[in-house]
Amino acid sequence: MSNSIQTPLAKAKGLGSSHHGTHHMIAHNITTLTNIPLVLWVMYSVITLRGASYDDFMAWVANPISVVLIILFVISVFKHFALELQVVFEDYVSCKVARIIIVVGMKLFFFVLGLSTILATLKVALSSGI
Repeated sequence: MSNSIQTPLAKAKGLGSSHHGTHHMIAHNITTLTNIPLVLWVMYSVITLRGASYDDFMAWVANPISVVLIILFVISVFKHFALELQVVFEDYVSCKVARIIIVVGMKLFFFVLGLSTILATLKVALSSGI
C-alpha cells in the first residue's frame, strides 16, 4: 500500500505519450525508403567496378552523380543506423542519465563519422578532377 498523498492521476501525469515517437518513426521510415534504392545502387556499383583499374575507379568517383549518391548514401545509412541504435539504447539502458549520455554520444559519433566520410569523398572526387 502506498503512503503517497498523490492521486492516481498525479502519479500518471508525465508518464504518457510525449509524441516524440511519431517523429522518430517518420524519420525511420524515410531513411528505410531512401536506403532501398541507394543500397541497390551501391551494390550495382560494386559489381560493375569489380576488377576495375584505379583510373576507372577514380573516374567513377569524379562523376558528379556518383558523388551526390555516395553522400546521400552516407547520410541515409548513418541516420538510419543512429535511429535504430537509439531505440535499442532507450529500451535496454535503464538509467536515464546513462541513456541520455549514450544516445548523445552515439549521435555525435555518427555525425563525426558521416562528416569525415563525406569530406573524404569530396576530397577524392575533387582531386580526381570533378
